[in-house]
Amino acid sequence: MDKRPFDPQKDRIVTVTLDPNTITSVDPDEVHEWRVASYDLVDSNRFYPARVTAQGPYALHLSIVGNHIVLDVRHPETFSPIAAHYLSLTPFRSLIRDYFRIRESYYEAIRSASTFQIEAVDMGRRGLHNQAAELLIERLDNKLVMDLETARRLFTLICAVQPYAARIPEQDSQLPTVLFVCSMNSVRSPIAAALARKHFPGRLIARSAGVRSGKADHFVHQVMEEIGVDMSVHTPHTMDELMASHFDVVVTLAEDARKAVAERGLEAEVTEHWQVADPSEVEGTREVALAAYRDLRDDLDKRLRSALEPLLERADRSG
Repeated sequence: MDKRPFDPQKDRIVTVTLDPNTITSVDPDEVHEWRVASYDLVDSNRFYPARVTAQGPYALHLSIVGNHIVLDVRHPETFSPIAAHYLSLTPFRSLIRDYFRIRESYYEAIRSASTFQIEAVDMGRRGLHNQAAELLIERLDNKLVMDLETARRLFTLICAVQPYAARIPEQDSQLPTVLFVCSMNSVRSPIAAALARKHFPGRLIARSAGVRSGKADHFVHQVMEEIGVDMSVHTPHTMDELMASHFDVVVTLAEDARKAVAERGLEAEVTEHWQVADPSEVEGTREVALAAYRDLRDDLDKRLRSALEPLLERADRSG
């Protein structure tokens, strides 16, 4: 495929999000490393998906399925899917191992080595990045187009997230599955799913979806950050994108969500409806809006603490 010149305004990634079900960590240092790698990629890149008509800029959503990292390209405002590619990690295993080995050598050299030794280790580090970037470009040929520097930064992000991947595919997991559904998967259902993962770590798989496509909500990021939950990883999804049609528990959080679950034939051992307010509809100052988002967060937190475990027990008895 003949590659066209990059358009600096359109051919770029402006948002990076991570799948919280397959890329998991509670270590603040690890999460910080993800954020730095994501910021570096967004800060400077040249990128576009091949063989599609959709124009950029783009959002990039990363998840890990088995031995593959999924590079899911989406619209940055609506998060509607544009292109998704499964990249096998097998060809990168030795490069990823060398990345961490050289990184530790580089940090050790900074602490105690001479300038000459630091430069030597840094040269090796740059050489490894170039080798990995060239392999990445080769493996994604005719799928995703990027320049060498973008590939270097994407490889760094892959290295940052892949050691903390949940390697068991959801369909093979014995953990109970919970789906939260609201209108647009921007506010209520992602907050509920994030809180469920926070309060029941390693005990369930919590997903969220919307009846229709929504946008990322920065008030959500702020009020969840206040309680130590990183919501910058969230990408809105619609019910049409769900890979599974059966869940142990489905909780609907809006009237249109309850109707949509019934109409689309989603199966669940237990279905529950929680009618909660949508803070995005509140009018007023920024502080008034934030107060409404905090009220929703605290309401869902209280409901989940008291009700989710009994719902899971009911689902287990029903199953």
